Amino acid sequence: MAHDQEFIDYVVDQIHDAGAIRFRHMFGGCTLYSNDKVVALICDGQVFVKPTDAAAYPGAKPSFLIDSGLDDHNWFSELIRVTEAALPKPRPKKKKATKKKK
Repeated sequence: MAHDQEFIDYVVDQIHDAGAIRFRHMFGGCTLYSNDKVVALICDGQVFVKPTDAAAYPGAKPSFLIDSGLDDHNWFSELIRVTEAALPKPRPKKKKATKKKK
């Protein structure tokens, strides 16, 4: 399925002040990062925030599908902030081995 870049741009704009926000297209969807931590996925026009105790809200499902709160910039940004803060730092990337010349 093609990515809906307009929707992705809208989501990123909604949470622009929740940290250093970036996204990457992968696995048929889009991964959202805040301060280099994976905090959410966008798939088929839906936003799934990574479940953490800090980000739990009344009525939340295990995958934290964000629907009605998507248009509330302040609430959505705060959700991303507390999710990012509750997640561990990403592991350092392994350096690729260089090939030795013969």
